[in-house]
Amino acid sequence: MASTSLLKASPVLDKSEWVKGQSVLFRQPSSAAAVLRNRATSLAVRAASSYADELVKTAKTIASPGRGILAMDESNATCGKRLDSIGLENTEANRQAYRTLLVSAPGLGQYISGAILFEETLYQSTTEGKKMVDVLVEQNIVPGIKVDKGLVPLVGSNNESWCQGLDGLSSRTAAYYQQGARFAKWRTVVSIPNGPSALAVKEAAWGLARYAAISQDSGLVPIVEPEILLDGEHDIDRTYEVAEKVWAEVFFYLAQNNVMFEGILLKPSMVTPGAESKDRATPEQVASYTLKLLRNRIPPAVPGIMFLSGGQSELEATLNLNAMNQAPNPWHVSFSYARALQNTCLKTWGGRAENVNAAQTTLLGRAKANSLAQLGKYTGEGESEEAKEGMFVKGYTY
Repeated sequence: MASTSLLKASPVLDKSEWVKGQSVLFRQPSSAAAVLRNRATSLAVRAASSYADELVKTAKTIASPGRGILAMDESNATCGKRLDSIGLENTEANRQAYRTLLVSAPGLGQYISGAILFEETLYQSTTEGKKMVDVLVEQNIVPGIKVDKGLVPLVGSNNESWCQGLDGLSSRTAAYYQQGARFAKWRTVVSIPNGPSALAVKEAAWGLARYAAISQDSGLVPIVEPEILLDGEHDIDRTYEVAEKVWAEVFFYLAQNNVMFEGILLKPSMVTPGAESKDRATPEQVASYTLKLLRNRIPPAVPGIMFLSGGQSELEATLNLNAMNQAPNPWHVSFSYARALQNTCLKTWGGRAENVNAAQTTLLGRAKANSLAQLGKYTGEGESEEAKEGMFVKGYTY
């Protein structure tokens, strides 16, 4: 495996050496380090426990040609906001009805390889009484689970946040695996207008690395999601500069925590100008900046890059993804969209049983468009006006 050298009990890579360039430069071990290794030649770092082969297989299944991830892991509170936008009360029955609509869309597995669920959904049944997880598996869709506990203020920072949820994570991930989940998601964020401070970047990277190691030890492929928020008036070069530092920090700590790169998926932001910037970028510019960043920071051993939409319009997210797939990449470059797959679907449904089929057709159309974009074959023809509507919300929380 390409990342095997990062998993053995070798000297820890000096952080400055990791950040300097694309290649991994190990320092010569000191004599003391050599003695310690000689005393422990029979000991090896346990990478991903006994799940290593399964993790690789799961990651490759999700990162399969023409398919991506449906992110439907909104918390009950956030789901309530979505329901409120169509005039529905935030009840378990209404959440169940909407989630049933999503997972049971006929043929969804042709375009969707994985679905990220909220904990309620993982243990929930459809309105017909069938387990949501079983419906997904029958559609050849891998069930996943959101495991972080949300963002809280980071004391000592510039009004930034950190992601909580490491306490008790090992027992929770083990239970999620037993319930049928095979991958996990942990979202942390970095704010450009607020710095970002070195403290916030390090906290985000370390949290992602610990979560990834724990998830792999329980048999779950970790989605590593360091989101660079769209908030701000900055240009695309500033986004690139920040993302370059964040991604370097993340992969440095992933290596320190002996995370197996072949058994993870990365869910980053695309490199775009801030949502409030006067300068707009074409899909070709977004693709150029983003792919350059991937080449400079992401090991080819990582099987899949599943981009988040982060408030882009449905159309914009699809066009940008398509631009990134106009030439072969070392990784599967695809999507993990929530609003950019669901927005028009939700409006079409409107909470009415008679609109379920039409809403599912809308979802399948959006999923197919992104499937074509993953293959670099999307044309943008026939898109609705709703698909062009931006979805950026300043200070948006999940």
